Amino acid sequence: MRIVAWVALFTFLFDQLTKWIVVHVMALDTRLAIDVLPPVLNFRMAWNYGINFGLLGSGAAATKWILISVALGIVLFVLVWLRRDPPGLAGLLAGGLLVGGALGNVVDRLLYGAVADFLNMSCCGIDNPFAFNVADIAIFAGALGLVLFPGRKAGKNAS
Repeated sequence: MRIVAWVALFTFLFDQLTKWIVVHVMALDTRLAIDVLPPVLNFRMAWNYGINFGLLGSGAAATKWILISVALGIVLFVLVWLRRDPPGLAGLLAGGLLVGGALGNVVDRLLYGAVADFLNMSCCGIDNPFAFNVADIAIFAGALGLVLFPGRKAGKNAS
């Protein structure tokens, strides 16, 4: 579980550092857009009050606390799951990514009232209107990793 903790801590700190730089140093919250390597990589400020793609993004205070509670519940569930049925190294790394990313977005909701999304990527004539952040990448990669590299009991039952 130390691996999970270290990966979660690194992921959390990297996520928060990137958001701090983009919001407070680069002032993306007031500039709203910075073309970095168009169209492949752009910074586009988006405050996400909901979940993916702004779903449930009413901005109501109750929604904020519900989403914080759900995220913390998922973190607790993943940690208990990893402790009860420890996967191999890849699964532990994935669990750390998911936990660190989820906690990064929780801190955003506590600090800003919304999740700070800023990465925007487009390619091949497709204009992507959505933004995301490092925590979102970690959550996605972590969830995928936990599916691909389940615990030892899950792997034995699947045979």
